[in-house]
Amino acid sequence: MTGATQLAGATVIGHRTAAIPWYRRQYALVLAGILLGALLGYSFPDVGERMKPLGDLFIRLVRMMIEPIVFTTVVVGVGSMGNMREVGRVGIKAFVYFEVLSGIALALGLLAANVFAPGSGITLGAESPHSSAVPIGSVTHPGASGFLTTVLGLIPESVVGAFARGDTLQVLFFSVLLGMALSTLGSRATPVIDLIERLSQCFFAVIGLIMRLAPIGAFGAMAFTIGKYGFGALHHLGILLLGVYCTCLVFIFGVLALVARLAGFSLWRFLVYIREELLIVLGTSTSESALPRLMLKLEKLGCARPVVGLVVPTGYAFNLDGTSIYLSMAALFITQAAHLDMSLGRQLAMLGLLLLTSKGSAAVTGGGFVTLAATLTAMPDVPAAAGLALVFGVDRFMSEARALTNMIGNGVATVVIARWERELDEGKMRRVLQGDPNE
Repeated sequence: MTGATQLAGATVIGHRTAAIPWYRRQYALVLAGILLGALLGYSFPDVGERMKPLGDLFIRLVRMMIEPIVFTTVVVGVGSMGNMREVGRVGIKAFVYFEVLSGIALALGLLAANVFAPGSGITLGAESPHSSAVPIGSVTHPGASGFLTTVLGLIPESVVGAFARGDTLQVLFFSVLLGMALSTLGSRATPVIDLIERLSQCFFAVIGLIMRLAPIGAFGAMAFTIGKYGFGALHHLGILLLGVYCTCLVFIFGVLALVARLAGFSLWRFLVYIREELLIVLGTSTSESALPRLMLKLEKLGCARPVVGLVVPTGYAFNLDGTSIYLSMAALFITQAAHLDMSLGRQLAMLGLLLLTSKGSAAVTGGGFVTLAATLTAMPDVPAAAGLALVFGVDRFMSEARALTNMIGNGVATVVIARWERELDEGKMRRVLQGDPNE
């Protein structure tokens, strides 16, 4: 990292972190907004319900940025695959590994959401077609049905029109197509990819500005939720929160521990080795804050620098295991609250959609919520804005679980792929993990 970057809970200057007083941290401000909103909604339900526009305003600002962020991140991710091919087997193996692990994380999240059923017991009202909460991104046309119609609905009649209508799936289709085209151009496409990547950074800077309004949005959303649904809604949101944390723990100490064991190292010793980076992520709620230090630690562990330089940054775009768990659980929570019939087939279709939209999720605070919004708006019968307002009250408190799982997953992936490529000094790794002071 260079320059000064404002993160949740800290200002990062180079590699130094200047602490922000606790009462000014967004975490504390969001918590205060939630508590005040809950108190208002409980004491004066009618007034609480009238706070809905504050939550809607924040949700609308977030949704405004969905298509630009999906476009830039997907184009850069897919377009860079040309560079991955140039480095040979490493890029291909990394991409396959990321897709498999992300798929497992998404499936585990869906399984947990079915077991916990956190959305059952809430009645999420349908959105009015005249409100600002109209779901966007429908891929079907009135009176039409069938697979061919759905496929045709993915292809925009006009690229500009897809952005103007906010049709997420059509924007996603064009983004993948453009990314594939850029990946075939080799070095000639580098200036274009660099430009789009800079645009992506600008768009996430806008998200950073919008997230400053999160305490106000949380206040309005929670006041409306408690005023309309009562304190029973907090119970279900608590189940969702607990479910995400438990599922992330199962993924880390179940799936990732098994992967690490098969690769010949102890996950627990690895976690002890990167404990400082874990604390940084815990304090900032973003795995990106520890990226430079993690890369240095992995090189010191014995992973070859070219492997680290390719796998870690690519993993931050393609291997967000914690975010995948959150996305599948939160999306199913909202469909449960809306009493939608989610058969196995529909859940598998949603899993496939999440495999695509999750690749537009950056490893920064707020990125997971933006991706959730993109996923929901691509499902025409889901009351997207009402569901997002319901989840937003506890979204911030799931960011630590997402960020920690993301970083651990990328660290394990780097060691595994380095070992596959015989680019890992296993003797050095064992000495470092055992705490050898000479290493």
